[in-house]
Amino acid sequence: MTGGRPTPGEQRNVLGGPLQPCGDEPVTGFYRDGHCTSGPDDIGSHTVCAVVSAEFLELQQELGNDLTTPRPEYGFPGLRPGDRWCVVAVRWLQAYQAGAAAGVVLAATNARALEVVPIEALRQHAVDVPDDASSLE
Repeated sequence: MTGGRPTPGEQRNVLGGPLQPCGDEPVTGFYRDGHCTSGPDDIGSHTVCAVVSAEFLELQQELGNDLTTPRPEYGFPGLRPGDRWCVVAVRWLQAYQAGAAAGVVLAATNARALEVVPIEALRQHAVDVPDDASSLE
């Protein structure tokens, strides 16, 4: 760790490989490093790299988690459908259970998400799975 802050290179994804970037337009991640890097400061576990949909954003709004309104004081631009964003694992799971899960980029989803979300649920909504999923085993 660099100065107590984890680096993406030190963290693994849910497939067991190195954590890949999630997004830089807008720049995502709890640490705003473009990765779903998680450390002791990340109480909410912003570990699922989601490709947000209108349905997902609407459900989050209903749950009191406004992801569409810009909050410049937090470096948050507000999300639009199609944006990639490191979302809180519990919030993604709530959306999954409600039938409104966002797509997931497995290679960019932090292994810490598995503390909350079953890998099967993430795989069901994976957007980065090759046609031959056996290569992921």
